[in-house]
Amino acid sequence: MQLSMTAAPAPRALPPLREELHLLPGPALRDGQPSHTLHDPVRNLFFQLDWPTFEVLSRWHVGDPHAILAAVRRETTLALELPDMEAVLRFLYENQLLRVAPGAAREMAQRLQQRRGTLGHRLLHNYLFFRIPLVRPDRWLARWAPHLGFFYSAPFWWLTLAALVLGLMQVYRNSEAFAATLVDFFSWSGMATYGVTLAVVKVLHELGHAFTAKRLGCRVPTMGVAFLVLWPVAYTDTNEVWKLTQRRQRLQVAGAGVLTELTIAVWATLAWGLLPDGMARSMAFLLATTTWVTTVAINASPFMRFDGYFLLADWLEMPNLHTRAFALARWDLRERLFRLREPVPEHFGRRRHAGLVLFAWTTWIYRLVVFLGIAVLVYTFFIKAVGILLFFVEIVWFVLMPFFHEFKAWRERWPQLRSSRRAWASFGVFATLALLAAVPLPTRIHAGALLKPVDQYIVYAPSHAQVKAIPVAEGARVAAGTVLMELEAADLDGRRRSVAARLQRLRWQVSAGTFDAEQRAQWQVLQEELATAEAEWATIEADAARYAPVAPFDGVLRDLDPDLRPGDWLTAQEPLARVVSDKGQTVVAYLDGEDVARVAPGHRARFYADGLEGPFVALEVQSVEADAARTLPEGELSAPQGGTVLVREKRGQLYPEHGVYRVTLKLTGDAGALAKQAWRGRVVIAGDWAAPGWPYLRAAVGAFWREAGF
Repeated sequence: MQLSMTAAPAPRALPPLREELHLLPGPALRDGQPSHTLHDPVRNLFFQLDWPTFEVLSRWHVGDPHAILAAVRRETTLALELPDMEAVLRFLYENQLLRVAPGAAREMAQRLQQRRGTLGHRLLHNYLFFRIPLVRPDRWLARWAPHLGFFYSAPFWWLTLAALVLGLMQVYRNSEAFAATLVDFFSWSGMATYGVTLAVVKVLHELGHAFTAKRLGCRVPTMGVAFLVLWPVAYTDTNEVWKLTQRRQRLQVAGAGVLTELTIAVWATLAWGLLPDGMARSMAFLLATTTWVTTVAINASPFMRFDGYFLLADWLEMPNLHTRAFALARWDLRERLFRLREPVPEHFGRRRHAGLVLFAWTTWIYRLVVFLGIAVLVYTFFIKAVGILLFFVEIVWFVLMPFFHEFKAWRERWPQLRSSRRAWASFGVFATLALLAAVPLPTRIHAGALLKPVDQYIVYAPSHAQVKAIPVAEGARVAAGTVLMELEAADLDGRRRSVAARLQRLRWQVSAGTFDAEQRAQWQVLQEELATAEAEWATIEADAARYAPVAPFDGVLRDLDPDLRPGDWLTAQEPLARVVSDKGQTVVAYLDGEDVARVAPGHRARFYADGLEGPFVALEVQSVEADAARTLPEGELSAPQGGTVLVREKRGQLYPEHGVYRVTLKLTGDAGALAKQAWRGRVVIAGDWAAPGWPYLRAAVGAFWREAGF
């Protein structure tokens, strides 16, 4: 680790180092200076030492700090001062690398208790993270590692590359089957199979780390399971890779797990393309999909302390990458907000400095999303009382505590903040934003809408109809009762003649019953037959009216098919024309409960047609339904037809998926000729003034009270 300057006074005689410590050569640092690694075998911890620290420790046996500094200045090009010696001493003391002096048991016990913390802190830490060692694999690895040399050879990696190309070709050729298989596994049994496959892959992942470390001469003391917020994660203790002097070798160990998973995915993908349908092909599919997803989404991510993080840290030659990037980002934030002119934690080039700050912010946002998701999962999968407690712990520890620590740091710097003009400007911006969130402001409510005539009548073709005449032209004005179109059907005329003849016969027989004794005996039966024939005649007349549709109100004929000619046969329920009322147009929109509360009759609005090709109309809210709409008569506003209202269809009716309220608006200006037809678009309503932050606060409080109830 890198050492920091301290102001603690150096003693006259230096305390001795622990005798069991090992000093190992390390790789050259990025700036060219040599490094060494200090190994604590008792705790199996490794500390990276820079050149000045190594030169001091190599002369620690002298015992006199001034003599050590003089020797370093005389024998090297370093110009160390007493604060550098004090920093080394504090580093050794804080990391328990000094020999324990007689009578220091009480101090050691106090330090142990301080490090362990209170009982609640220990319980919380063990809930958030703890390890369970399961096996000591070092001997077994030493026995088998020499037999696995083929998997580390160039021929194997060339074969794997060829398998990747062939596997991707098979997936491309059978992409539909691959996608269908993926959907088939989205079930409870499929998820269970995925879980078992994931466990197997993770064991192989850890074995990849272990075998690679063993081949490079490192000891692997334990393998087991770590629990991160009660979520099991396999782990392998490969701390001894810090003994390796070449950075390339450490990268090999860190990347072995990811390479193992990717190799499994490549060969499993090829196997899926070549195997016949059956259990073996299903297992190959699971291995292929599971390993690709987990490797890319989890292990290769540098934002958590998984393989991707250690690979990035070694590649950048920056141990403790997260800690150092976070410190730099916090310093950058404070300088931008308050301009305190504090010394930068570490000096980097301009590009690396900006990259580390961006990496820190990305990591914070990523972890915020992940921890919020974990909190929701913990709340969901535990019983409600325990779920609420664990959810609260997650939110406080992972989400609120970082903010609390940062605000605490601001409070400690209050004397400097009071004298900083940038700080007061930042506080002013914060106060303005808070005020804007709390003060009511004008609101504009957007929603999908439909501009349509107040009344319209659509003419549909009856079954087995043929055009006889078209007496009204497109765009003509019609009065109520005007015949719009004359249609005919052969079977209708035949039925009419047949029933008319039967009616004439039955009426004559009924009227003759008063004079003929034989007809009088059948009079009752004849009356019933006559009533049946008259009902059938009424049905025929009603059907005949459909073949001569009339305008139900005054209006204009629209959407008449220009290719329609007398003699053409029509399809049943085919729309033929539309009568548009002269009463004007109206706009219908549907708002959710949050928006409709800010809308009232009389509010101004404006309609914009989709594609900006239709009319732009000034509106006024006419009415707001008090109850949520049960159905959606305006199908054009439904999501399946390109609208914004989510619906489900049942027996030909559209039912909104969530509560929406019907709002009717009337035109206050001239819409022009384009508004004579129906247009789908968006409406913008000038609603009541509201505080922007109020809906979020109300939703949060509502969710809290809803979920807090038992």
